[in-house]
Amino acid sequence: MCRQFAIGGRGNLGKRCPAAWAVPVLLLVSTLAATAGAAVEPVAPRRSVNLDGTWQIEQGALDRAPQTFGQTVVVPGLVDMAQPGFKEVGQKSSLRQAFWYRRSFAVEGPLPAVAILKIHKARYGTKVILNGRTVGEHLPCFTPALLDVAPYLKGSGQPNELLIRIGADRESLPADVPTGWDFEKCRFIPGIYDSVELILSGAPFVANVQTIPDLSARAVRVAAEIQASDKRGDFTVEAEVREAAGGKAVASATSAATPLAAGGKTQVELTIPIPGCRTWSPEDPFLYELRLSTGADAMKVRFGMRRFRFDPATQRAVLNGRPYYLRGTNVTIYRFFEDAQRGDRPWRAEWVRRLHEKYKTMHWNSIRYCIGFPPEIWYDIADELGFLIEDEFPIWLGGKAPENPIAEKIIPQYVQWMRERWNHPCVVIWDGQNESHTRETGKAIQAVRHLDLSDRPWENGWAEPQSPTDCVESHPYLFIRLWSGKKKPFFLRELEKTSATPYLNSAQKKRRVPVIINEYDWLWLDRDGNPTCLTDKVYESLLGANSTVQQRRLLHARYVAALTEFWRCHREAAGVLHFCGLGYSRPGDKPRPEGGATCDDFVDIEKLSFEPLFEQYVREAFNPVGLMLDFWAEEVPSGAQRGLKVFVINDFDQPWTGSVRLQILRGGRPVADQAQTCTVTALGRKILAFATTFPTEPGDYTLSAELPDSQGRPVRSLRDFRVTK
Repeated sequence: MCRQFAIGGRGNLGKRCPAAWAVPVLLLVSTLAATAGAAVEPVAPRRSVNLDGTWQIEQGALDRAPQTFGQTVVVPGLVDMAQPGFKEVGQKSSLRQAFWYRRSFAVEGPLPAVAILKIHKARYGTKVILNGRTVGEHLPCFTPALLDVAPYLKGSGQPNELLIRIGADRESLPADVPTGWDFEKCRFIPGIYDSVELILSGAPFVANVQTIPDLSARAVRVAAEIQASDKRGDFTVEAEVREAAGGKAVASATSAATPLAAGGKTQVELTIPIPGCRTWSPEDPFLYELRLSTGADAMKVRFGMRRFRFDPATQRAVLNGRPYYLRGTNVTIYRFFEDAQRGDRPWRAEWVRRLHEKYKTMHWNSIRYCIGFPPEIWYDIADELGFLIEDEFPIWLGGKAPENPIAEKIIPQYVQWMRERWNHPCVVIWDGQNESHTRETGKAIQAVRHLDLSDRPWENGWAEPQSPTDCVESHPYLFIRLWSGKKKPFFLRELEKTSATPYLNSAQKKRRVPVIINEYDWLWLDRDGNPTCLTDKVYESLLGANSTVQQRRLLHARYVAALTEFWRCHREAAGVLHFCGLGYSRPGDKPRPEGGATCDDFVDIEKLSFEPLFEQYVREAFNPVGLMLDFWAEEVPSGAQRGLKVFVINDFDQPWTGSVRLQILRGGRPVADQAQTCTVTALGRKILAFATTFPTEPGDYTLSAELPDSQGRPVRSLRDFRVTK
């Protein structure tokens, strides 16, 4: 009989697989203190056997393991990293139904009462066989499999043979199960794309823990789920809070003795005051560490004293009791998985850290992990560097998709997702889906939201918001016109008459909730500076049929900056997030999904170098002290006199005072210059009026509004125009 630990995959659905293949060379795995950077880490007597590294791999049928294994592959990673490589990976192929992973390991010493195999993430559908016996299956692709392997495991240094079978393609799973469908992906590459570990401990066992910061009480509430041994007895939980960086002990508590029936499960709650409590924020990402022990088991987990919510009255985000504006970007990790330059980068902690540090230089404080979850180390790094994560479950159905997930299948995955992430201070929004007209995600949200004792807000894509304290996404793609079949292109001059209220559909309007604009430009270029299959007609309409790379890159940078200013400075949205900070880059010479549809703005993915014009102009547009020149005309009559408005915003919780300069430039030199001193209240906005006389000489000019930010760096809003007779 197969036993599934806590919340995991299905039971023993397959027949016992014959162990007729040759046993590989034994890899003796020492017991580690923890998987590096893990969100939950063992403390003695709990041990963790790290099973990451080189595995054998072979393709074959779903119902039987291969007799021989001719390739190797690194875990975590994807199947396309195998050596030698397989053909037709990431697409439906007659060459295979499944990929089989194999390795051997040994556990030193006697086996404890608890032995759980944790496969953090794998796709598409996972089956585990240990020492020739089927342990179980786990269909979800984005949440961990937690499998009780105690009945199948050998200790005392004996060899254990582990086989993990995954489906070869997305179609390996039923249509009512989420598979991560994406209209703009052409390769759905399978693999064990996150860590694998064996958790060994005694019981009572800490199966899960949830930390709930209480800032008003300057305390952390702890809800620990305790799994009993096979004997009845009383137990206590000892808790200690330390500073994560230096290990300094700051508080402790012990629960009352609690009875627990044999094989039972209970929840123990503690409230631990934290003297000198220090909050977590993007500006000060201070982390604590909670250690729990039952005597037979112990573990530790990091957390931050952070409270995030939305205020229905002000329609703003509130972080640690203060209004807070979100500025950020998107990471489409599953698109990056099919990027030609991806390699092993998503699993290299130093590269992931440099990526997030690069985002910091753009004044971004938030990231939407879009249509999919990255490896868990990404969340650890976001905790450490300070980002607010909108964590989006990979459901994108649009109007019609080849999958149709139902609430019954979504709910268990939402639960697994929440249990895995709810101690991360970086995760502030549960994002249930992207751009999908479905009632199923709303049903699932209502079924699970009570489990999060921190009561984070949810976002439900194009469907109805589920609570007044939730938020809703808006994707005001103004330049989408030509792609969507309209004959008339959009021009930037039309922003003069464009509503600054973000567009929502009828379902999204059923509750008045705060809006986050987390996609908005439709101006993508690939990393070589060429249009994608979604933007080729856009650039032709704006620059003509024979534009150069430099012309396109300049227009892209200036237009994305202008749109960013427009959506930020009108203050109609609680957040503005650029799309996207990481994706794929491939030629747009074919329709999607084969042709590249979107792209990030890097020109060197290893060095993480942004395209310089994008970096220059868009970074200024996201400055916490920002401005928008409310001028959109392309032509101005010679000598015209006009009143111009300059919007100045301040995202800081302290007032800003400075000089705002308005210049008319020709060839980079000012031909008109004026300035005003202004003060903008904390989190406020001020609109300045300038009386302006335009030049009499015809030609090309640039209108520039400029201010110094809090560090004295120039922040500009620029508009090119032509003076006509």
